[in-house]
Amino acid sequence: FAVGFGVGINALMSRALGEKDPAHASRIAVSGMVLEAGSYVLFLIIGLFFTETFMRAQISAEVPAEDAAEIIAHGVSYLRIVLIFSFGVFAEITYERILQSTGRTTLSMITQLIGAILNIIFDPILIFGYLGFPKMGIAGAAVATVGGQIVAAIVAFFINKHWNHEISLAGARPAKVSMLAISKISIPSIVMSSISSVMTFFMNLILTTFTATAAAVFGVYFKLQSFVFMPVFGVTNALVPIVGYNYGARSSQRIQQATRLSLLMTTAIMALGTVIFQVAPGPLLSLFSASDTMLSIGIPALRIISVSFCFAGVAIVFSSVFQALGDGMLSLVMSAVRQLLLLLPCAFVLAKLGGLDAVWFSFLIAEVASVTLAVVFYRSLYNKKIRHI
Repeated sequence: FAVGFGVGINALMSRALGEKDPAHASRIAVSGMVLEAGSYVLFLIIGLFFTETFMRAQISAEVPAEDAAEIIAHGVSYLRIVLIFSFGVFAEITYERILQSTGRTTLSMITQLIGAILNIIFDPILIFGYLGFPKMGIAGAAVATVGGQIVAAIVAFFINKHWNHEISLAGARPAKVSMLAISKISIPSIVMSSISSVMTFFMNLILTTFTATAAAVFGVYFKLQSFVFMPVFGVTNALVPIVGYNYGARSSQRIQQATRLSLLMTTAIMALGTVIFQVAPGPLLSLFSASDTMLSIGIPALRIISVSFCFAGVAIVFSSVFQALGDGMLSLVMSAVRQLLLLLPCAFVLAKLGGLDAVWFSFLIAEVASVTLAVVFYRSLYNKKIRHI
């Protein structure tokens, strides 16, 4: 929710600044803050009343009662703190996206680094009780997380106040029209994140029909691929305000230039990731103390899935362009088709026909279809919105 509404704030503020309307950009920023605050209230209620219900829903009936009780206790302890104090992450992301909208991506990065570094430093201190702090266990990890987020939010607030002069938040008032416009872009982004969780849940069900290790390999893959995809998301985070600004400024040429450059950069990043996954899948899996069984499953899995990386990079760029132009529903359609209509059914069928190794080809099939759909959508959007501005 925080990131989803942040996407809408970013895209619409950039467009308003491109139209040379800083007052409108300020209204969008304040309207986005209201939406983020409303989202926080939702998760505050969940944190206060529903954390135990959520944790119990995650526990299989096969888990021994004593183990289940311990898992639930730790989960509730962590989740309750993270949700009740999640105002930090909502505020942090809001102010970061405002900075990105005005082109201050370096300052946005600084606030993120402050939060992450503080989290890393205080995790062991609060978990194990070092330097005179109480030993808090799993609750300490939660406190370190929300503490880093809250400090980062405070820093981001002061950076916006003292260095972000393109907009003025002090006198701005939220507007219903602006909140609706943000929601139109943001809700598809929020749903896309939810679709990813649904896909992961059902993919695990398919993989566990073979062995629990196969599901573990899938989990390890997601951790490894994040190192490849993270720079790509960095590029697209920069692309959204650039496209939004130039769409507001009615500069078709710059939109195309930014899109082409992003495609080149993401393709290069993804190609490098593919090479690494092809050449060194064993060492990558060994970072997670992989057993011989995990290696035998994981090595072909990483090699097969990584072939899809370049297609995924192109699709991510086009999806970001759609969001920047206010057509987030196209991104949602792409995500739903890729993850629900193609990836899961293909994985299920291939599991029945070809066994475990065949399942991994479902990622390639889904990404090729997704990028094809993205190109079709972009050509239509180009003719409708970009070509004639």
